[in-house]
Amino acid sequence: MNIQLHDASKEFGSFRALDRLSLQVPSGELTALLGPSGCGKTTLLRVIAGLEFLDRGSLLLDGRDATRTPVQERQIGFVFQHYALFGHLSVFENIAFGLRIKPRSQRLPEPEIRARVLELLAMVQLEHVAQRHPAQLSGGQRQRIAFARALAPRPRLLLLDEPFGALDARVRQDLRQWLRQMHALVPVTTLFVTHDQAEAVDVADRVVVMKQGRVEQSGTMEELLANPVSPFVADFMGGVQLFHGRLENGYVRIGEVRVQAEIPRGNRESAGVGVICIRSHDWRVQRLPGGEESWQTVVRHARPQGAIVRLGLESLQGAGRFDVELTREQYEQDRFQPGETVFAQPSQARVFASGGP
Repeated sequence: MNIQLHDASKEFGSFRALDRLSLQVPSGELTALLGPSGCGKTTLLRVIAGLEFLDRGSLLLDGRDATRTPVQERQIGFVFQHYALFGHLSVFENIAFGLRIKPRSQRLPEPEIRARVLELLAMVQLEHVAQRHPAQLSGGQRQRIAFARALAPRPRLLLLDEPFGALDARVRQDLRQWLRQMHALVPVTTLFVTHDQAEAVDVADRVVVMKQGRVEQSGTMEELLANPVSPFVADFMGGVQLFHGRLENGYVRIGEVRVQAEIPRGNRESAGVGVICIRSHDWRVQRLPGGEESWQTVVRHARPQGAIVRLGLESLQGAGRFDVELTREQYEQDRFQPGETVFAQPSQARVFASGGP
């Protein structure tokens, strides 16, 4: 099922949750809706599900107007953050629930219901808990059962509202990998709401970054990281430092330092205020100055984090504090110590001028 929204708006009193939003999701794709709390992600999901209706604009499902279609006619499965399993029913009956409540004319025969539930239990690798109740399962097991229940009626669209938010970090990581594998087996169109960039990286084919009820940018993770359209996208995708400075003929002056940087199309290149984005790994750090774009800094801390070392620096020329990432090998060569004066030079930077996106 493909999804198209055109000029979609939804208000709750004076708060505009969706603001003339337009979006297309191709059939069979796993798309992540990424953005901060309050940006409209869950409202968008509820509108697509039929749990809320648009005030203005339209929603098309497979090219047909579904703006006012009741939820029960949309063939949609929904997985919530807090499982929403029925505590008084066994795991088997939780999964079978959506099949059993269908109108008699649409209901599968009992042997087919049983076969479908057993098939889903095998897919989520939980056949051995079929007769247990939800309270007897771990959080990760409950969420897999919630997925199985949502898939039981063979929906054409699966909506996931921060489904791993209530789980600890290790379980979330395992379930992200499991979801990716499950989607390969059951390639139903899937929308996945998250505010966690790492989850979007692990799971999604495409990412939609939302801000204040609108789509700020959409694309593959590689596209968003390489070509963000705004400081908001660059910052939200993570691993970037933002500095405010003044544009001067292709350069940005930040405090006493000057940096040559790429200014994307659509931004004004004349003098004015600009935001410069530098990724944490796009720095060269050494004990001697490397040119006019070297920033004189003092080391605040050096924190190993797996294969990288995060070096905290403070500019001595008015550019403030920032972090850079060095590979373990790079760090081992120099062993920069807290309190030591070093020079940091950006190898790549991007500028967004005032008046740009």
